[in-house]
Amino acid sequence: MLKYKNIGFVSTRFAGTDGVSLESNKWAEVFEKNGHPCFWFAGKLDREPEKSYFVPEAHFHHAQNKWINERIWGTRRRDPSLTELIHVLRSILKSHLYNFIEKFDIDILIAENTLTIPMHVPLGLALTETIAETQIPTIAHHHDFYWERTRFSVTAVSDYLRMAFPPNSPNIEHVVINSVAREELALRTGISATIIPNVLDFQNPPAVDEECGKKFRKFIGLKPDDIVFLQPTRIIKRKGIEHAINLVKEFKEFNSKLVISHEAGDEGFEYAEWLKEHALEHGVDLRLVNIRVADPWNNNSKLHRYSLWDIYPHANFVTYPSLNEGFGNAFLETIYFKKPIMINRYAIFVRDIEPLGFDIVSMDGFLTKKTVQNVKEILKSPERKEKMVNHNYEIASRHYSYSVLQKRLDFIMINFFGEPQLCNRMESTQHPTNLRLFGT
Repeated sequence: MLKYKNIGFVSTRFAGTDGVSLESNKWAEVFEKNGHPCFWFAGKLDREPEKSYFVPEAHFHHAQNKWINERIWGTRRRDPSLTELIHVLRSILKSHLYNFIEKFDIDILIAENTLTIPMHVPLGLALTETIAETQIPTIAHHHDFYWERTRFSVTAVSDYLRMAFPPNSPNIEHVVINSVAREELALRTGISATIIPNVLDFQNPPAVDEECGKKFRKFIGLKPDDIVFLQPTRIIKRKGIEHAINLVKEFKEFNSKLVISHEAGDEGFEYAEWLKEHALEHGVDLRLVNIRVADPWNNNSKLHRYSLWDIYPHANFVTYPSLNEGFGNAFLETIYFKKPIMINRYAIFVRDIEPLGFDIVSMDGFLTKKTVQNVKEILKSPERKEKMVNHNYEIASRHYSYSVLQKRLDFIMINFFGEPQLCNRMESTQHPTNLRLFGT
C-alpha cells in the first residue's frame, strides 16, 4: 500500500506573485496531483486556511526582524543585545516550526528561499536547528543566494550565514534554479545541488477569462486601439524598467502604453517614484497596476480582483530588461501566452536559456536603433509574430514543462525514501487524479 507524504512548505511569505510564491504553488500542484497533501508555514499567507500555519513573526517585514536587519547589514560589529534579540526570535519561530510539523504530521519540509537569502536571519537559524534536531527530510529550494546581492556583502552575522544560508546537512537535498548557482554553491560550501528550473504547464495552454480580462482593461484605462507594452515584474531596481520606458518612447505613433503588472514596496518606493518621473520626462504613458494581482495557481486568492492571467492576454509586446535574474519567471509566462518579448541578456539567460534557440528581441545593457527596429517589425508583421511565438512555445514545452519538474522531484524523493512502488506515471494524462508518482 502506498503511503503518501505530507509536504510542509516554509518561507517568510506565500502570497502574491513573487517568484518564490509562484514556484512553490507549481511544486504543490505537482505533489498534490500525486496524492501528497501540502501545508504552508509563513508570516504572510493567502493559501487555504485549513492547510496554513500563520506566524506574523516569520515575515521579513515584521517589526522585530526589520529592527534586526537595520543593524546587521553594512557593519561588521554586532552588539550583544542584538544577538540576544536574534536568538529570542529564533526560539519563538523554532517552537512554531515544531508545532507546524506536529499539527500537520509533516513528512518532508521544503524551505523556499528561507535558507538561501538572509532577509530573515532568525527564521533561517530556527529552521536549520529544527532540521538538525528532527532529521526530517528537507528540500532546500534556493532562488537567490546572499552572495548574489551587494547589500548583503558587509555584515555583522557572517557566523550565522555560514551556519544557515545554507546549512550543510545529510538530510537536506539542495535545489537551485540555474547552473551558475549550482557551481557557486559547490565552490563556496562544498554542497552539491540539483537544478530544477522554473516551469509552466506547457502541455495545457492557459485558460483565459475573457470577461474578467475586459474588466481589467477598463480598470487600467486602456482603449481598444492602444498598443500595450507589458512589464510583468515587481518594481525593483534590478528589473531595469527604465529601459522599457526608453523603448516605449520610440512608439508614440502607435498610441502605446507601458503597463507594469506588480506593485512596488518590496525594496521601498524610491525607484517607483523615479520611474514615474522618467516616464513623464520622455512622454511615456505609464500605467501602474496599483492593486494586488493574484497568483493564478492559488485557488484561494479570490479576494484579489485580477490575476496575472487577466493581464498577459492584453499585451502586444512584453518588455523584460532585467539586469539580473535567478531564472526569469516573466520570460516563461510570456512564452506561455505566446507573446513577443525583448530581453536584456542577463547572465543566467545567456548561460542557461539562450543556447536553447529561442526567437526573441535582445539588448545587451543598452537600447540600440536595431533593437527598436526589430520590435517595430514584429508589431507590424502578424506573420513574423506568429512564427516567433509558436517556435518559442515548442522549445519551452521540451525544456520547462511540468514533466521536467516531476522527473527531478521524483529523483529527490527516491533519495529520501527509496524506489517508489509506482502504479502509473504522470506522463499518462488520461486520469491524472489517480496517478501516484512519489509514494513509497
